[in-house]
Amino acid sequence: MTAPIRFPRFFVTSPAPCPYLPGRSERKVFTELKGPHAEQLNEALGRIGFRRSQTVAYRPSCLDCQACVSVRVAALDFDASATQRRNLRDNGDLIATECRPWATDEQFELLQRYLGERHPDGGMATMDEMDFADMVEHTPVSSTMIEYREPTATGEPGRLVGVCLTDRQSDGLSMIYSFYDAQHPSRSGLGNYIILDHIRRAAAEGLPFVYLGYWVEGSPRMQYKVRYRPMEKLTRDGWVRISREEQDALIAAATRRRNPVPLSSGKDGRQPRLPTS
Repeated sequence: MTAPIRFPRFFVTSPAPCPYLPGRSERKVFTELKGPHAEQLNEALGRIGFRRSQTVAYRPSCLDCQACVSVRVAALDFDASATQRRNLRDNGDLIATECRPWATDEQFELLQRYLGERHPDGGMATMDEMDFADMVEHTPVSSTMIEYREPTATGEPGRLVGVCLTDRQSDGLSMIYSFYDAQHPSRSGLGNYIILDHIRRAAAEGLPFVYLGYWVEGSPRMQYKVRYRPMEKLTRDGWVRISREEQDALIAAATRRRNPVPLSSGKDGRQPRLPTS
C-alpha cells in the first residue's frame, strides 16, 4: 500500500526590503521539499506560482503588493522576433551540454565574474564556494546544469560562457538560475540566448512551457521577460495567455525604460531562511 501524501507545512518569512521596488517590503510563504513525494509536490506548487530554491518551494506573500507575477513561455507556439532569431544565429555555434547538478570551480568562477559585473550589491554577491554548491547540489527534484561552451578550433567544447540550473517538470523546463560571461568581447545577448535555447529544447521534447519565474511590474531589471511570445501569466483564475495587444504594450513600456543592466532574478535565486524552531 502506498503511504498517503502528507499536506505540507507552510511558513512565512519576516518582512524584508524588496530588492526590486524601492520603498516596499517583501515576504514569502514557503515549505520544505522532502520525502518520497518531493518532486510531485514541487510540480504541483509550481503550477500555482511557487519557485524552488534548494530544498524549499516559495512564492511572494506581500501584504500590500501584488507586483510579482508568475510567467511562463508557451514553447510549442513560440514566435521569435527578428532580434531573437538573430541572437540564435549569432550564438548558434555554442555547444550546450546537460550535466548532473554538481558544482565545479569553473562554474563558480564564471558566477563570480557575472555577479561582479551585473549584481555587485545583490544578495548573492557574498556567495562562496560552499554556498554555490548548496544552490546547485541540494535538489530533491530532477535538476540539471546546462553548460554553454564555445567550440575549439577542432569543434570540441571549449571555454565556458554560460550556465543554467534547470528543473525538468512533466509540463516543461523551469529555469532556476542562469549566469554567463557578461563582458564577452565578441558575443552579446548570452542571457537571452540561454532562454531561447531552453524554449527550443522544450519544444523539441514536446514540453509546452518554459517557466521564467516572476515578472515584476515597475522593476526595470525584470522587463526582459515580457519579450518572449506567447507568454502566460498566473492570475486568480489560473494561467492566462497574454494577448498580443497587451504584450505589445508591455514590450513598448519595457523598451522606453530599458535598463543597461538586465537579466537575472535575484528573487528567484535566494532561499528563504527556515525557522529555527
